[in-house]
Formats: sequence, C-alpha cells, structure tokens
Amino acid sequence: MYEDFSSDYDRFMDWQGRLAAELPFIEHQLQAVGARRVLDAACGTGMHAIALAQRGYATVGADLSAGMIERARANATTAGIAVQFEVAGFGELSAQFGSGYDALLCLGNSLPHLLTPADLAAALDDFAACLRPGGLLLIQNRNFDAVLARGERWMEPQTHREGDAEWLFLRFYDFESDGTLTFNLVTLRREGVNGWSQHVAATRLQPLRQEELTTALVKAGFGDIVCYGDMSGAPFDSESSGNLVVTAKQTKGKVY
Repeated sequence: MYEDFSSDYDRFMDWQGRLAAELPFIEHQLQAVGARRVLDAACGTGMHAIALAQRGYATVGADLSAGMIERARANATTAGIAVQFEVAGFGELSAQFGSGYDALLCLGNSLPHLLTPADLAAALDDFAACLRPGGLLLIQNRNFDAVLARGERWMEPQTHREGDAEWLFLRFYDFESDGTLTFNLVTLRREGVNGWSQHVAATRLQPLRQEELTTALVKAGFGDIVCYGDMSGAPFDSESSGNLVVTAKQTKGKVY
C-alpha cells in the first residue's frame, strides 16, 4: 500500500499545519529528557525528522517502504539538511542504527500495522534496544477505543491542488470478523476538465486499545507511561479523544 502511496503522501498531508501543531509538544517531550539523538521509526517521507534536524537535533529515520525512504531523502535534499534515512521495519531498527538514542518516535498510527501480540512485543523490544536508559519513546496512534466503541468507519477527506490538477483522498475502515481492521485508501485525481481517475489500496491493522498498548510497554521494560489525547498534550479520554499519544521511558528491566 505505502509503496503505491509514497508519491502522493506529501500531497495528502498538510505538513505546514501538522508540524506547526505537533512540534511544540514533541520538542517539549524531547527537552524533558535532554534529548539530542532522535530516531524516527516509520518516518514516512521524513518531514518530522527533517524539521527536528533543522532545530538542531541529530536525527535519523527508518521506514519499511523503500518509496517512502526515497521521498524522505529527496525532501532532505530540498531542505538542505543532512538526515540519514534507511529502509528498516519494526524489529530491525537496533541492528540498522545501533543503540544509545535519547528518543524514539513512532508517529502517524504506524504501530497498529503489527497484527499479533508477538510482533508488537518484538517491536517494543527493538525500540527499547535503540534507546539509552531513561530514553523517551513517543507513540502516536488513533484512539481505537473510541473507533471500536462507535464503529467509526470514515475519516476526514483530504484534498490537494497543484495548478489545474486536483487530488481527493478518502479513508475508511472495514471491521473484520477476527477483530482486525482493513484500512482502505481511495485516491481520486483529475486534471483540468478531464474526469476523475481512481486508485484504491488497502492494508490490515490491529486496533490497539490503550490498555493493550500500555500493558505491552510495561512488559517490554518501559516505565513512566503517560497517555494523552492528541499531540497538543490534552488528557486522554477513551470515549472522545481523536488520538492515543503515549510517552514512556526505557527502564533497565524487562518484565517476564
């Protein structure tokens, strides 16, 4: 799905608005642990890592999608900033980038792409291996407690224009019998007076609830876990928050 979407991702995302809304919270969390070295896991087209590098952080980025990494490298070149971007998925980060990072970011509802508890545990172990003791983990997911309780299928449409070309992005969930979700993305495009072309892509998600994620974090050796409802630091409300944003610190001992 993301290989197909990598060429349009920066059209889909309002980066100016998103970064303006999220960076103050991210930097506040980084400053609280004295962070300098930051690893952005599932970095997409690299815009968070690039923005943090422009603010003086030593950032690296990883994504499983080679197309996303290609776009991230191009974005860094355009920005005139040096950021290392490599193709690596969850479970491969410490082998690719080593350890000792002050902070690790996992943003954009990326973690729910892991479909089993074993895959989630392996990813969190990998996150912990990347971080120094006391290092920060910052996760941003959808609030699936609310999604599941309400049966929320549709997300807000996104639009983009370049000259006489127009894009419309539609996203919705199918609720599967095994408890997973199918995340569907419809991309519509037209140019001038021509008709719309369309492309449909889909991928499977595991809708992580707050309790499931925090329990897995404790088992992986994380502590000082705090949950927020968005990337401005609002309190988490399982019934109404749009996001589940979690901060946690790497501790020395994994819980068995």
